Amino acid sequence: MKAVGVTRYGGPEVLELIEVPRPSTGPDQIRIRVHAATVNPGDFVLRNGDLDEVLEAGPLTPPYIPGMEAAGVVDEIGAQATTDLLVGDRVMAIVMPIDATGGAYAEYLVLDPDQVTRMPAGATFAEAATLPMSGLTARRALDLLALDPGASVAVTGAAGAVGGYVVQLAKADGLCVIADAAAADETLVASLGADQIVARGPGVGARIRQWWPDGVDAAVDTVSRGEEIANAVRDGGKVAVVPVPHNGVLVPIDLGRGITVPQVWVPEYTHAHDKLEALRVLADKRQLSLRVARTYPAAEAAQAHRALAAGGVRGRLVLVFD
Repeated sequence: MKAVGVTRYGGPEVLELIEVPRPSTGPDQIRIRVHAATVNPGDFVLRNGDLDEVLEAGPLTPPYIPGMEAAGVVDEIGAQATTDLLVGDRVMAIVMPIDATGGAYAEYLVLDPDQVTRMPAGATFAEAATLPMSGLTARRALDLLALDPGASVAVTGAAGAVGGYVVQLAKADGLCVIADAAAADETLVASLGADQIVARGPGVGARIRQWWPDGVDAAVDTVSRGEEIANAVRDGGKVAVVPVPHNGVLVPIDLGRGITVPQVWVPEYTHAHDKLEALRVLADKRQLSLRVARTYPAAEAAQAHRALAAGGVRGRLVLVFD
């Protein structure tokens, strides 16, 4: 089968379209014929070698295959798999490229059933692929905050893929959402449901305080604003941070003033099938927007990585395996 692999670490140029054996389906697993896989910042971490120690200690050998979410068609189901899925069902899945199954940049994936659920009704493969990992990251962030309906939450990077899902899930949870946005993104962020929008960039915390002089209850920081966004949060509040770990290690963060800083580690939701299924239900109800910025043939993975690194992407870039 075709896959996009890494045989050496480095920039986008190290991504190669390669031939690797098609994976066999275990007795309790599901095999998916992948049609779409997203490109996200976590893929850079594998590509540039920041997960080298984790990969060397694990079950995989080079070439390593990136990719954390995919959509496709159920190709085969193990005889002992616990699932209501059928061969031919259109599905989406969260993928951990450090696991024995490898990453999502491949024509075929073998996964545990709890990593897979049906695609939202009417979604394309590219659209469905944007939801599992990004949506579960957003869900994990809000679950860590554990806010009651009516509480206030600030969101950085609200126009981005994860930030956008945070805004929409927070609204579905009954929260008051204060989001940052560039002038060009204000209409988009408003359409996602933000109650208030402030200009992004330096001083964002102070601008939020103009609306909320006592501080908001919590924040979700998807773009590493750190102390800037913490300035918007009341004493004793919470800031959920989406970090970039080095070799799977999360470094504790202290923002002072009694603020709790839970770090969002999406692998903790790899097998949270109930959470993944809940995302599908919300997408079916059109409460989550499946945003595809652009699709690329799998052979152009390097170009897709360069485009994401250049910034300004709204939604997800998606690799297509057809």
